[in-house]
Amino acid sequence: MASAELDYTIEIPEQPYRSRESSPEQGRKEAGTRQPVVILLGWGGCTDKNLAKYSAIYHKRGCIVIRYTAPWHMVFFSESLGIPSLRVLAQKLLELLFDYEIEKEPLLFHVFSNAGVMLYRYMLELLLTHQRFCHLHVVGTIFDSGPGDGNLVGALRALAAILEHRPAVLRLLLLVAFALVAVLFHILLGPLTALFHTHFYDRLQDSASRWPELYLYSRADEVVLARDVERMVEARQAHQVLVRSVDFVSSAHVSHLRDYPTYYTSLCVNFMRSCVHC
Repeated sequence: MASAELDYTIEIPEQPYRSRESSPEQGRKEAGTRQPVVILLGWGGCTDKNLAKYSAIYHKRGCIVIRYTAPWHMVFFSESLGIPSLRVLAQKLLELLFDYEIEKEPLLFHVFSNAGVMLYRYMLELLLTHQRFCHLHVVGTIFDSGPGDGNLVGALRALAAILEHRPAVLRLLLLVAFALVAVLFHILLGPLTALFHTHFYDRLQDSASRWPELYLYSRADEVVLARDVERMVEARQAHQVLVRSVDFVSSAHVSHLRDYPTYYTSLCVNFMRSCVHC
């Protein structure tokens, strides 16, 4: 089973939650009255304790929640080198739905920063092309502080935060190595790299998915630039996707819930409800 190989957390409510607008009998028959399974994909270096704060938004409302963060070395180095190692993790995460026999439930993604987006990109490809997963019912995706496109300085800031407690020499070596890889593969060899590996930002822009999307970002974000998120919003709208975006203006990278807990929670809950009932 995939569950034996992933460092993930799953929270299952004691009793299934049904919409108050429908009778119990209708709730059993109509997927639209059921709370979705929510998959949280964490940002680089975040802990399960960090994600638990977001998980509580959904678990308190009767949702099954799966939370997972991809290893930082895969995010910063494997993806930069064009090695699709995250694809294996993406498939294992989707297999969890079958392991827990919840594959028929509505599915909502809540994705954080580029690290979460990189993993989501492969899950999305599997959902759209893989025979085992193409029947899963995705109702929507929330993007928090992403996606960003080619902000090397921001990526270095994010990696430096992850390596904060590592020895200074090791931290410096890893930062220099990442900068060299990024410059070499995405700037100098960009056209060649594109022949065998499509950048996650470009892949998402042109994705065939059509479920609603909510983008939560901030012009104060120094890791993922607001203009990158806004460009993605415009691209998805051009593909006739129902998109909403909210600029928190002053909150830092993946800090919107911390700075605006009530507003952030209401945005997520209202989006979830609108997706499930549309």
